[in-house]
Amino acid sequence: MADDSGAKDWFEQFQNLWNPMNFPIPGVAQPTMDPDEIEKKIAELRAVESWLKTNLGFLEMTINTMEMQKSALETLRDSAKASGASTKKQGNKKST
Repeated sequence: MADDSGAKDWFEQFQNLWNPMNFPIPGVAQPTMDPDEIEKKIAELRAVESWLKTNLGFLEMTINTMEMQKSALETLRDSAKASGASTKKQGNKKST
């Protein structure tokens, strides 16, 4: 009799490589699911997709807001430097 433990180990390694989150793969190691179960799973995955898209939108909006804040702060800092430099030049002209 041949030892099947090597084949089992290989299959488990392949399944872990191909499906690291252990989602059931119909037809490979398990019987095919019922179409109603598949429809339910599709609905669940669409809900997750919608949630992720919503979070992505919030993330993009937050990044854009922070970029605008950074730009505004840099503009204020640059104008303060320019104002300080022109004030120093005017002060030097008056004292001479």
